[in-house]
Amino acid sequence: MNTRIILLGVYFIFTPVFLFMLVFYLLFLSRQNSQISTRTASDFVSNVSYRAIPDVPIESDATLAVREARVDVLNDFFAKYNSPLAAYAGDIVDAADRYSLDYRLLPAIAMQESTLCHRIPKNSFNCWGFGIYGGKVKRFTSFSEAIETISKTLSEKYHQQGLQNPEEIMSKYTPANTNDWAGNVSYVMDRIGASL
Repeated sequence: MNTRIILLGVYFIFTPVFLFMLVFYLLFLSRQNSQISTRTASDFVSNVSYRAIPDVPIESDATLAVREARVDVLNDFFAKYNSPLAAYAGDIVDAADRYSLDYRLLPAIAMQESTLCHRIPKNSFNCWGFGIYGGKVKRFTSFSEAIETISKTLSEKYHQQGLQNPEEIMSKYTPANTNDWAGNVSYVMDRIGASL
């Protein structure tokens, strides 16, 4: 019986002490939470320096891989015909992307007009028959200049005017042509595309 009385005494003494400590601890936690909730989000991230969108656009690996694949296709195409344009495959792809053109269009026109630069007016760098009619010859200082100028012109004066495919382009690019210019350009574009 003595053990029962001792256990009851311990129970009645320690239970109120335990409850008091529990209430005190809960009040402490409650106060801590209220102090945290009054702080703003900027208090936590004031020294963070990052941006959701970078200032400089980043090309993805997939975009670079697609570009390189098209450059490789053009390199193979130009090498097959021993064309001096082989060194400018990257320029052609970049200009096509910049002006929203099919990357195969310039090489196909060059094949039709000059057999990929094997038959061009001397010192003209003009493989595309661009601005060549009668005795008039449009000359460029380099293949790079020609690629840039012709791509920009095809974009602004043809594509933006609704002339998209070789048949429509031919009506303005070479209207007096009685051969199958558009058919030949389309055929070469298909051959280049089959490599990709």
